Amino acid sequence: MRTWILLAGLSALFVAVGGLVGGTGGIVAFLAIAVAFNLAMFWFSDRIALKMSRARPLAPGEAPELVADVEDIAARARIPVPRLYLIPSQQPNAFATGRDPKHSAVAVTEGLVALMPRDQVRGVLAHELAHIRNRDVLVTTIAAMIGAAISAIAHFLQFQWLFGGDDDESPLGLIGTIAAIVVAPIAAMLLQFAISRQREFLADHTAAELLGGGRPLADALGTLQRGVKALPMPVNPATASLYIANPLSGHGMSSLFSTHPPMAARIERLRAFDAARGL
Repeated sequence: MRTWILLAGLSALFVAVGGLVGGTGGIVAFLAIAVAFNLAMFWFSDRIALKMSRARPLAPGEAPELVADVEDIAARARIPVPRLYLIPSQQPNAFATGRDPKHSAVAVTEGLVALMPRDQVRGVLAHELAHIRNRDVLVTTIAAMIGAAISAIAHFLQFQWLFGGDDDESPLGLIGTIAAIVVAPIAAMLLQFAISRQREFLADHTAAELLGGGRPLADALGTLQRGVKALPMPVNPATASLYIANPLSGHGMSSLFSTHPPMAARIERLRAFDAARGL
């Protein structure tokens, strides 16, 4: 319930931008856009997320070990086997998307398959399938898409203000535009942060249960942390929350958009999971 309230907050922020910029007319227009946007996101958010990441479907016979591991973990999680996609990046990373377990997909980077040991890859896959089992993927994907839309609107308003402004604009409209440019992306980021952080911890815990221990995922998180620093992957900051490891980590100002809990905290919780069970 808290997650859906936060998601509603993102939609409300979307409408508030319209109010700041266009008054009552802007509220009505952006409310209509928000409703249409959410409906479209419910049905097509997975396709948009995959398209934005340049992911391609796994070809028949490609990466058989990856396919076998996904099928095994999906059986343990008692969910349908998700569609598999490859992202053309050498940075080890992955994300899950889809509106429900029957319409879900997991996208992994080429670097994840090529550079990480199989047990660590299984840890990453368990984390992503845990998101699907926990029904996180729809909420996080829609939140990412709304955040991206708000950021895009803010950039558009900034461009319009700098190069297409009207000298007869009212001071209130000008203040609203400036507020939308500055405040909206920050507010969207904070709401995404609130949605994503606890979901990551929960998915880590579920993954450890599916694998019978937290070590594979804990080791994988350490490898991912080093990988995202060494191998940059340019993504829209608003969509970074989809990935198991923030793909923007360690790259200057972009690290401010992180919606992920610290890797050290996640690894510590997984180690504690094993210690509590004598593993």
